[in-house]
Amino acid sequence: MMEPANIDNLCILYQSSNFIVVNKHWDIRIDSKMWYEKQTVQSQLKQRFPELADPDTYYGFRFCHQLDFSTSGALCVALNKSAAGKAYRCFKERLVTKAYLALVRGHVQSSRVTVDYAIGKNTTEGMTHMMCIEGTHGCENPKPCQTELIVLEYGTYDGDPVTKILLKPLTGRTHQLRVHCSSIGHPIVGDFTYSLKKDCAPYRMMLHAYFLRIPVEAEPTEVTACDPFLTSIDPKWVPERREQQLERLIQELKDQDVADQDLAEEHRRQKELLTKQDQGRAEKSVMESEEQRVQCEQWLAEWTLD
Repeated sequence: MMEPANIDNLCILYQSSNFIVVNKHWDIRIDSKMWYEKQTVQSQLKQRFPELADPDTYYGFRFCHQLDFSTSGALCVALNKSAAGKAYRCFKERLVTKAYLALVRGHVQSSRVTVDYAIGKNTTEGMTHMMCIEGTHGCENPKPCQTELIVLEYGTYDGDPVTKILLKPLTGRTHQLRVHCSSIGHPIVGDFTYSLKKDCAPYRMMLHAYFLRIPVEAEPTEVTACDPFLTSIDPKWVPERREQQLERLIQELKDQDVADQDLAEEHRRQKELLTKQDQGRAEKSVMESEEQRVQCEQWLAEWTLD
């Protein structure tokens, strides 16, 4: 998929009456209010599914989450208000699992890294379109952010050393993965913005939303968007040594999801049980208070008669 995006090359990964998941092309916006930007995911959807566009929304479709202009991969779209609300709750409660593939500059030494840098808005003149890590000059309102990084393969891209990695964002901040990779000295290949306009040779930024799971009740949605960083697709990427198998890591994520959901369900049940117990105690207390009131009134009546 090295050809540029066009209005017709929309790849559908999943479709139901509630959701569509597309494999977003690199270098295309999800939507835009600018009249001159005719080519967006929203316009692709309208072209392919005009009957599914919702006239009650500004763009015609409800995007459940965001992907950067330069990022490709799995993007979920809700087809009605109810589905959008259910997906939103999953994101709000951090029940969604996302995993990205990337090629980064240099060879990452540690096989697994948790990057833990707060990220804020860059207010420096000329950089206001960027984010930055806490402690950077001009960094405004930094918020805690964590990203898990796992090395998949070492190799070269166009002769330069690079590492193929799996990224799992534990939080959801704008440009989080790009900023975190840059902050540890391994910027994403082709990231023009966070290489300070130096990395402009590759045909795209090498960041791809590979796995997405949204555990919507009654319709858990799980998709994988094909790995675009293969030598068969881009011969400039030459893997030399494999560290981890991608399929095994994704299965680990799925197994962890199941375990987390079981734990969350157990916590929910315990909370409901405690709530019922509290209600029972409150009702008992009300009953006891009522009995005490009746006894007090009876005692006062007897005392008055005396």
